[in-house]
Amino acid sequence: MCIRLAGQAAQIAFGRRIAEHLRPPCVIYLRGDLGTGKTTLVRGILRGFGHTGAVRSPTYTLLEPYEFGTMRLYHLDLYRLGDPEELEYLGLRDLLDDQSLFLVEWPERGKGLLPAPDLTIRIEHAGAARRLDLTADGPCGRELTSRLCGA
Repeated sequence: MCIRLAGQAAQIAFGRRIAEHLRPPCVIYLRGDLGTGKTTLVRGILRGFGHTGAVRSPTYTLLEPYEFGTMRLYHLDLYRLGDPEELEYLGLRDLLDDQSLFLVEWPERGKGLLPAPDLTIRIEHAGAARRLDLTADGPCGRELTSRLCGA
């Protein structure tokens, strides 16, 4: 399922739409080259949940937690992860529960230790726009794609 978004504002708006339908537990993998807007999409999702503060990619800290009532959202950026075993030091297993959402940039770097995705969003450059391919792999992903794309 493919979506074309023209510009950063459209990516943020689409992230807000995702937040309207996103409920835990859910794991979303964000794939794409540098500069495709993975963090921009995360920013939109966080704005959709009401977060008004800064949203930075946790490139050096690897994980940035956000709380919305009893729900927790974890934004992971694994670009600088040297070895998937480093995820053990973050206590990733302890964070996995029925009240948590995971948005994971560069998930291939955590292969073997990350939970399986419910949804994978591949973002690619399409001139000045972005092309998003959504692949539903689990119940949360199927629900999201159905609501977002009418599939």
